[in-house]
Amino acid sequence: MTSLPAHPTGTPHHDHTHDGTGCADVLDLDAQVFGGLLDAAVAVAVEHAPDAVRTVVDLGAGTGTGTRALARAFPRADVVAVDADAAMLDRLRAGLVGTGLADRVRTVEADLDAGWPEVGTADVVWASASLHHVADPARVLRDARDALVPGGLLVVVEMTATAPVLPDDAAHADLAAHLESAIAQAGWNRYPDWTPFLTDAGLEVVDRREPTAVVPPGPAASRWAHATAARQRAHLADRLDPDGLAALDAVLAATAPSDPTAPTRTHPAAPGRAPGEHTVAARGGRIVWAARRPR
Repeated sequence: MTSLPAHPTGTPHHDHTHDGTGCADVLDLDAQVFGGLLDAAVAVAVEHAPDAVRTVVDLGAGTGTGTRALARAFPRADVVAVDADAAMLDRLRAGLVGTGLADRVRTVEADLDAGWPEVGTADVVWASASLHHVADPARVLRDARDALVPGGLLVVVEMTATAPVLPDDAAHADLAAHLESAIAQAGWNRYPDWTPFLTDAGLEVVDRREPTAVVPPGPAASRWAHATAARQRAHLADRLDPDGLAALDAVLAATAPSDPTAPTRTHPAAPGRAPGEHTVAARGGRIVWAARRPR
């Protein structure tokens, strides 16, 4: 689910640029913190899927959080996890150890821009934060339709605004707005409304939802906020005004690992924070489209 640039026309731009383990770590943290949003998206798939789901294809599976969720949601189905990054697929397979799901998950290393992968017929195709990375999403959607059984379901998921929430909203209330503006200027995570794309591919859109969540402060939220803010600070600093940079630095200070030998921590975002105290929440959202191949 890395955020990559898009063409000015709104057509997604293909790019395989990753920063290795750091990217995978952020993906896993995002999934851990916003697991409720993943559950909400999977629930849409379960609600609209055909009665007997035997095969689910996860396009752009990444580290496998969605793959595992789909395997649990469809306990009688095999799940085919597709990704162009071999390291991501290695991590996905490692994450299956001890879950009882490994015998129902198959991985396929494939670049969607090179053509539709050899995955066979599918009852459900799932594309979470991956469709906007391909060069020709219209072609991929047509291929997905052709791979679906009559009555089969395609689910597309994209991220909406995701930002840390500082404890003093009076001082840093505009952090989300600062980040949204900078991210838009950088062209990160840009995608169109997929509804007409799905319709043009010959699919019937049966659902569209926008679940949101605010996750309270805690260890996972702190780790996610620190990793996310560090990446944003590194890549967006020249697009943020001084107030935005100050708010982002406050997130980094508030979520820095505590020194257990120090009695207190003092910084602008959380003065007097005790070791181990967590003060930064996380806000996020998704858009979920569900579209069916006509029978």
